[in-house]
Amino acid sequence: MHRLRPRPRAVAAAAGVTALTAAALIAAPSAGPALAAPARSAPAAQAAPAVKAVPAVTGHRLVHGVSSPLSSAQCQAKWGINCYTPLQYRQAYDLKPLYRAGVTGKGRTIVIVDSFGSPTIQHDLDVYSAQFGIPSSKVQVVKWGDVPPFDPTDPDHTGWAGESTLDVEMAHAVAPDAHIVLVETGVAETEGVTGLPEMMDAEKALIDRGVGDVITQSFGATENTFPGFDQGDFSSIQKLRYAFKDAQKHGVTVLASSGDGGATDATEDGSGNYPYPVNSWPSADPLVTSIGGTQLHLDDAGDRTAPDSVYNDYGAGGGGQSHVFTRPSYQNGVRNVVGDRRGTPDISMSAAVDGGAWVYSSYDPTAVGWDVYGGTSEASPLFSGIVALADQFGGHRVGDIHQALYALAKGGAKFGGVVDVADGTNNSYDGVTGYTAVKGYDMATGVGTPDAARFVPALALTSWGR
Repeated sequence: MHRLRPRPRAVAAAAGVTALTAAALIAAPSAGPALAAPARSAPAAQAAPAVKAVPAVTGHRLVHGVSSPLSSAQCQAKWGINCYTPLQYRQAYDLKPLYRAGVTGKGRTIVIVDSFGSPTIQHDLDVYSAQFGIPSSKVQVVKWGDVPPFDPTDPDHTGWAGESTLDVEMAHAVAPDAHIVLVETGVAETEGVTGLPEMMDAEKALIDRGVGDVITQSFGATENTFPGFDQGDFSSIQKLRYAFKDAQKHGVTVLASSGDGGATDATEDGSGNYPYPVNSWPSADPLVTSIGGTQLHLDDAGDRTAPDSVYNDYGAGGGGQSHVFTRPSYQNGVRNVVGDRRGTPDISMSAAVDGGAWVYSSYDPTAVGWDVYGGTSEASPLFSGIVALADQFGGHRVGDIHQALYALAKGGAKFGGVVDVADGTNNSYDGVTGYTAVKGYDMATGVGTPDAARFVPALALTSWGR
């Protein structure tokens, strides 16, 4: 997430650039042709108290671009973290049976929205894909409004370029044949309203043009930082919801990262976090599926060596009660957890820095190569790939998935493909007590995490957008 600077939700473990803070190795792809359109890291890891918290988008670089991805054992030896490839994720999330059946996201479109974008997005995706033997795909770049020329010496530009790269490569890792549209806006999203109107305008315009089956948003602003919040006036947020209402009307699924500050989040000036529980928008919006974070424990083949736990290292998976939105009907079944408020997240995927994702980028000429990223900025695009697979499987958009998601969770892993995360870990962070991963829904990981081979068909059969 971002405050005074872009505020995506990712963390860089090694040459990071996204919304968490401390470990992430990344590089960026080269951009495809742009279509003209009308003219947001977490604080330092608790495990590494010497690392100073910084705005999410700037990440934290423990190392600069690495020449090639390393094994988890090598990452442990060098940096004390595990680092995973898309091939490990494919095994961990049980994606291979879908691929064998031809379910790869083909014919479906994922829309990614970021400030400024990356000038090397296409090239970087090509390099990333070739490294792991994944067919690459064309990234369609849409420049929305007056997007300034990329400046590799501007931390706002490089921060958002890192976010853009992470988003594109994670979505592609899960849905390799999905079409990706990267929407670049010209105003950096920060705390409060700044940058969000341009992002919402862009989303609505694409929805109206029929572009995109799922939208993933790796940014967010703390609800408390919006104008009027202190007076109980939430109109500044309500006035930004038009794109999500339009998405619901057109059957487009909208996702957002739940944040990397656990039960708290950044103050308006970005200098720290609130000393009490807060939530952020758009993640807390009832029309948006909030994607939280887990920590995967995998061997080199991608098989689990332990059950998933809550992401809580150089940041922590965002979650808690909204102070703006009341409990939506789809959460009535978990009212004992969320009370009378909208609770987040809804579901979670990999986000821990210790277990971060390898990403390749070249937008920064001083750090070309491979980085390891973490943060819920990773989780949301990963889940966008899951949605694209379900869209293809069902032959239709799954649309707003909330009702189906909570219904499938009742069926458990075997029938609904939703794997509960209940190992007792929590998302307490920066002195603010969070929530514990327990049996059933919780505000640490939501309903759990997907087993794609079961979840994708089940979601396709129980959701219907258009």
